[in-house]
Amino acid sequence: MLSSNVRTPACCLHSLPAWFPGTPVNALKKNRLNISAMGFQQPCLRKRKQLAIVVLLFAAIMFRFAERYLTKASQIANSTTKLLPGSTVTQLWPWTHNVTLKAPTKRATSFIAVNMTKTLLVSAYLEHRTNPKQVRVIAVVLREETPSYLCVFLCRNNQTLVSDGELQIHGDHFGFRYGAADILCLVPASCDAPLHVAVVSAAFKEEHQSEFLEVKNKNKKTESFNHTFTVCLSTMFDFNNVLQFVQSLEMLRFLGVSKVFVYKTSCSAKTQRVLNYYTRKGILEVIPWSMSGFLNVSRGWLPSHGPGDLHYFGQITALNDCLYRNMYRSKYVALHDVDELILPQTVKTWTELLPLLESKYTRNKCYMFENNVFPNNVMLPRSGTDPARWRGVPGVDVLAHLHQEPVSKEHVYEKFKIIVNPRLVASVSVHGVLQSHGLDGCAWVDRNIARMYHTRAQMRTDLTFDQLVYDGRLLSYSQALIQAVNATLRESGIL
Repeated sequence: MLSSNVRTPACCLHSLPAWFPGTPVNALKKNRLNISAMGFQQPCLRKRKQLAIVVLLFAAIMFRFAERYLTKASQIANSTTKLLPGSTVTQLWPWTHNVTLKAPTKRATSFIAVNMTKTLLVSAYLEHRTNPKQVRVIAVVLREETPSYLCVFLCRNNQTLVSDGELQIHGDHFGFRYGAADILCLVPASCDAPLHVAVVSAAFKEEHQSEFLEVKNKNKKTESFNHTFTVCLSTMFDFNNVLQFVQSLEMLRFLGVSKVFVYKTSCSAKTQRVLNYYTRKGILEVIPWSMSGFLNVSRGWLPSHGPGDLHYFGQITALNDCLYRNMYRSKYVALHDVDELILPQTVKTWTELLPLLESKYTRNKCYMFENNVFPNNVMLPRSGTDPARWRGVPGVDVLAHLHQEPVSKEHVYEKFKIIVNPRLVASVSVHGVLQSHGLDGCAWVDRNIARMYHTRAQMRTDLTFDQLVYDGRLLSYSQALIQAVNATLRESGIL
C-alpha cells in the first residue's frame, strides 16, 4: 500500500495524478528543479515501470467494481421488466420499475404471504361466471385486518397489468381470528388471457417481494368432464386410521367416484403407503397442506375445543380450493370427511342416485344428506366382519359398527354434507353452500332415498346400547368390499 510518508523520486512525480498520496507536484514546479542533472534518470525508469504496474492494477480493480455494479443493475432491471420471456411492463403504477416480483413456479399448492399484511394466498382461479371476468384468489386472512390489495397480472399478450383486488371474507370461521377469504381481481380489458397473478398490498414498497400464482381454470367446460363424481376430503393430520380410509376409498369406487382429493399435513408411514398406492392407481390426488407452518392452526372446530388462530388446519380453505380445482374437471363434487359415506337406500350407486335426485328436487340444486352417527366404540351382534380378518391393521372397521344413534328432531339438520354441481357454487363451508352462482337453493334429501353413514366416536353418550338402532345397509356391499380391501392392503404392503 502506498503511503503519504513514502518519498517518491522527483522524476516520477509529473506522471502521478494530483490526488495521489505524497505528490508535492506544485512544490517541484515552483522551485523548477533540474531532475536530470541530479542523477535520477536510471532509477526513475525503474520507478516509472513500477508505478505503471500500480496504476494498471488500480484500473483493473475499478473495472471489476464497475462490472459488478452494472451486472447487479441489469439483474434488477430484468426482474422487473422481464418477468417472463418477452414480456413487457405497462407502467400503470409509479413504482413498477423498482418492484421485485418473483417469477412463477410450479407447485401443488402455494402459500404466499402478502407483505405488510396478515394474508396468506393459496391458489388462483379464473372466474368465468362474472362480467367482466375476475380472478378469484383463495386466501386466509386475519379477519380484523382490512388491507387494500393490488393484483399484478401476467397476460398471454406479454403484458404486465395491474388492477384492484376486492377482499371478501367468508361468513363461516367458527370464531377463529383467521378465516377463509377470496380476493377478487378484476381482469383488465387489455389482458387477453391472465396466465399468472400476484397480489400485493396497496402500500407495497420496493424492498418487498411478491410471488406469482398460476391462474387455473383457464378453459370453461359445460360437458364432457374428466370425472362424473369427485370427493373432496377434509384436511388430514396425524392420521393413522388406515383401515377405515381404505374401506372408504373402496366404497367410494363402488358408488361411482373416480377421483378423491386429500389435503395432507401429516400421517403415519402405513397411511403414506396407502396414499402412494391409490395415487399410482390414479384414483387419489394428495395436495400437500402445510398451513401449520404459517399459522397456529387449531385441531378442533371451535376455539374452545382446540387453541389456535385458524379452524381445523384450514379445512374451509382446503374445501374451497378443492371445489375450484374441480370446477371444470368433474360433473359433481361431494364434500365430506373420510369417516363419512353417503349411501343410497333404493339403488346401489351415485350414478343411479343423482338422476333420481334431479328428477325429484330439480337439477340446479345442491343435495344435503342427513348425518347418522354409528359409534365406533360400540360393537354389538350382527356385525358384518370377522374381527381377526384385519388384525394388525390400524384403524376402524366400519363393518363392525352397524348400530346408529337415533336422529333427534333437534339435531336432524346438523352436520349434513353435500353433493353439488361445482359450477353453481361460489363458496362453501364444512356444511353446505355459502354463496352460489345460479344455484336454486339446496334440497334436503329424504333419508329413505339416501343418507350419510358417519362411523365415529359416540356423540350421544346418554344413550344405552339398547337405544341404538341397527342398520345393515353396508352389508349389501360387504362381500365386494372385503375382497377389495384385502387386495389393497396386500398390494400396498400393509398385509
